[in-house]
Amino acid sequence: MQFPSWRNHLLKKYATWTAEGLVGKFLVFEKLELLDPAIYHDKFKVRRQRASTLRHITRKGTPMAEQYTAAASGSRKKWYQAVPDPMVLIFIILVATYFLTFIIPAGEFERVTQDGRTVVVPGSFAYLENVANIPLFNIFVAIPEGLISASQYLFIVFIAGGLFHILQKTGALENAIGVAVNRVGVERRNVIIVVGTFIYGFFGVAVGFENNIALVPIAVLIASAIGCSSLVGTAMAVGGIGIGFALSPINPYTVGVAQGIAELPTFSGAWLRTLLVLSSLALLSLYICKRVVKMEFEEPDNAEALSRPLSEYRLTKRNILTMVVFVGGLIAMLVGVFTRGWYINEIAGTFLLLAIIIGALNGLSANGIVKQMMEGAASVTAGALVIGVAASIQVILEQAVIIDTIVNSLSALIDGIPSIFSAIMASVVQGIINLFIPSGSGQALVTMPILIPVADLVGMSRQLMITAFQVGDGLTNLIVPTSGGTLAMLALGRVSYAQWLKAILPFMVLVYVLSWIGLVIGHLVGY
Repeated sequence: MQFPSWRNHLLKKYATWTAEGLVGKFLVFEKLELLDPAIYHDKFKVRRQRASTLRHITRKGTPMAEQYTAAASGSRKKWYQAVPDPMVLIFIILVATYFLTFIIPAGEFERVTQDGRTVVVPGSFAYLENVANIPLFNIFVAIPEGLISASQYLFIVFIAGGLFHILQKTGALENAIGVAVNRVGVERRNVIIVVGTFIYGFFGVAVGFENNIALVPIAVLIASAIGCSSLVGTAMAVGGIGIGFALSPINPYTVGVAQGIAELPTFSGAWLRTLLVLSSLALLSLYICKRVVKMEFEEPDNAEALSRPLSEYRLTKRNILTMVVFVGGLIAMLVGVFTRGWYINEIAGTFLLLAIIIGALNGLSANGIVKQMMEGAASVTAGALVIGVAASIQVILEQAVIIDTIVNSLSALIDGIPSIFSAIMASVVQGIINLFIPSGSGQALVTMPILIPVADLVGMSRQLMITAFQVGDGLTNLIVPTSGGTLAMLALGRVSYAQWLKAILPFMVLVYVLSWIGLVIGHLVGY
């Protein structure tokens, strides 16, 4: 007998309970919210369908029940289930980094200030003597220092968590998404996913990466409205923003800075980057529709989700006014980013102001606004703290003065290989460096003065070297545990790092292959 995917998941859930001796949990089914809203909107039908399914799988001797019971009792952990908690994983990396400081010698490039930026002087690398070893206790001291250095990421996660919690309490955002999806039609799920992915991709192209952190919960609610998991919404948002930022033809933090160092016209060579970003977003959309929507995902207790069938959603005048204020705040944020150089602190301030205005508009007292903000912040605390702990790795690297040594050694890997593959190797090198220098502009300032002359020596155009830098730096942001922006987005999407790796790693293989093909074509056509 063939069952829908949602029912198979339900069967597996019950088989697990049976294997554990937990029988008769009828009420649990009322909390699972696993049914496709396109098929089962009527509450009576939902309850009847759940009861029918429960009766079928509890019938003694049912082959389906025995099959899933056996599977539950004898199943082995998948590789992604063995991935440690992000806190544990990052601490392991921190300890490994500490011991590397005894192996990698300290070294430094000379730096000069050009046009208000501090850049590396090519060929100036020199090893340093008399650099003291870092005490073992500094491993633990580095964690609070990392929390301090990453404080802006923590604050925007806490404030955004509070803002969206207030929006949820008012019902305005949920009602708006419910009405919109109902009008489009939930049967057009794939269309909604594709459009949503490209919209978030546009934000990544035009606005940046970390600047879009607070928009992730909207995608999670959209996913809930079309009967998908929080993982689908997070993949739409984080994947779209990440791809857009990584391959953007107008990225001021990577392309703009790198082209300034390479003495190229700002945002020149846009055609190859445009082709890469559009094709990669299309690939991501297809991947989400074909694979991510079918993945099993255990929703956390605090996951954002629609509370009723789509047909029951209505927008009140207060809801409309609330959404006007919210959208107006987003527009003001974008204007500030483009015209006044706003970054995370200003964006966090904008969201704090929006939370106060929206709370007051919906009748919340000052104490009520604070209470809702605290509840929202508390729900993302675990994810926010991971960001600060990840920043401790760079603290150790800076104390040991080995970042420049790593950059100098990796840059040498590009020499001596065929010029047609040099761009691919450059992207790999930049991806490794991104683990140690997670800032895109910071990485450009450190590596481009070194790699631009290398490009000249191996017969690779400067434009192609910059694109290779984009691919290596930008795409790895989606998977490295030291990317504060990515961890912040996952925290707001209620998706763990292990669950994210399970979903995104196969796509990363595909998008890297696509990008490398683009780099080879660029070399062949004289880009």
